[in-house]
Amino acid sequence: MNYLSTRGQAPAVQFETALLSGLAPDGGLYLPADWPRMREDVSGMSFSTATARILEPFVTSWIGRGALEEMTASAFSSFDHGDVAPLVQIDDQDYVLELFHGPTLAFKDVAMQLLAVFFDHALAGSGRRATIVGATSGDTGGAAIEAFRGCDHAEVFILFPEGRVSDVQRLMMTTVADRNIHAVAVSGVRRLPANRQSAVRR
Repeated sequence: MNYLSTRGQAPAVQFETALLSGLAPDGGLYLPADWPRMREDVSGMSFSTATARILEPFVTSWIGRGALEEMTASAFSSFDHGDVAPLVQIDDQDYVLELFHGPTLAFKDVAMQLLAVFFDHALAGSGRRATIVGATSGDTGGAAIEAFRGCDHAEVFILFPEGRVSDVQRLMMTTVADRNIHAVAVSGVRRLPANRQSAVRR
């Protein structure tokens, strides 16, 4: 499957290139050129198997079904609930989807854990390394650090505003001992000009 930039000024690429590039060369986001129709019933499958079957048409040129299922199983093995994201009934007609069973208790773990497995596989296969730089106000940084810690092929730098994250978030980012993880407290914040602030408030 080809992936195209939302700005339409970059050539089509395959999944692995879109994955490792982040943004397209024209600054756009990569989206699938086609949206396949899901024909398989995944209702009785485990979360990791269903995830693999849903993703399969999008990555089929990169990896086969068996390897994909191994990767999704690995990604979600750190979740503390067997269903990964259980649907919990709270009354006769209402249900809540719980997305806090990942290693950092943030919904971002659901995507970030799988993203790290994909990155590690793609980088190992190509013999390359990646430097990942992120800026966070808390949850995203912790989820990224937890997902990529110990990765042999990626160096991760997470910037966070000093004194402006919770103690739990700060400790989650700064107490990881893996050599590929670097949490950096940034002193000060960038303030918007007055006219931009009023526009944001509106």
